[in-house]
Amino acid sequence: MQKAIEDIFDNKPAAYTPDHFALFASFKRALNAGEIRAAEPDSTQACGWRVNGWVKKGILLGFRLGGIVDMSIDASRQPFTDKSTYPVRQVGPNDGVRIVPGGSSIRDGVYLGKGVTCMPPMYINVGAYVSDGTMVDSHALVGSCAQIGRNVHISAASQIGGVLEPVGALPVIVEDDVLIGGNCGVYEGTVVKKGAVLGTGTILNRSTPVYDLVRGEVIRADEDGPLVVPEGAVVIAGSRAVTNGPGKDWGISIYTPVIVKYRDEKTGTRVQLEDLLR
Repeated sequence: MQKAIEDIFDNKPAAYTPDHFALFASFKRALNAGEIRAAEPDSTQACGWRVNGWVKKGILLGFRLGGIVDMSIDASRQPFTDKSTYPVRQVGPNDGVRIVPGGSSIRDGVYLGKGVTCMPPMYINVGAYVSDGTMVDSHALVGSCAQIGRNVHISAASQIGGVLEPVGALPVIVEDDVLIGGNCGVYEGTVVKKGAVLGTGTILNRSTPVYDLVRGEVIRADEDGPLVVPEGAVVIAGSRAVTNGPGKDWGISIYTPVIVKYRDEKTGTRVQLEDLLR
């Protein structure tokens, strides 16, 4: 499958044939089943993950293959149009996934593990991988190709950015047992390691360093790598003073994420609420 996808993507044919559409249908079934992923764990990589660029190519190929069609339930009241290759993902009771009524949407080409809970309204985009027991709360977004681990809580209005292009770029990774507080944003291929906690309003991206008050160090993204938030880190939204120029004279501070502690028993007790909701 990988070779066929890459051949079609890199050498665009004059016209797409039924065989091309059949290949893409098989590719999308594998995405839905979690058999292929845009990124996967790899202990040989410094961040612990590697990107599967050919999978991203397959997702992009779907946009080339599809035409705009009417996807409305009731076109006269609420019209919807999108690419024919990416309808809403079909989910049934036997899948063990809760999609609470109220306007949520999950695009086809998404893996959903057992026990995933989707609170309305939220959105999960194509290529995302959401593992067992994770909760996606109201007004939250899981972007294209984002990889979400087991028992993660993505709180209300939080944004997990999508990284579909360039195909070689690592998507956002959120590992097992992470708590993402309300109104957080995780972007640009950031990796949040196992058990970390992001306090309300924390924003993470490759451009903003994280100041670790516990270990006395500043965490930055490598030149070609992602920002990596350490395992068990408790990160909050902070600020640091501008130390020169007009900013210093004006008393200006700029936003920065700050690690104030590492997860302990007390932290674990405070994040057990979601266990009562299952």
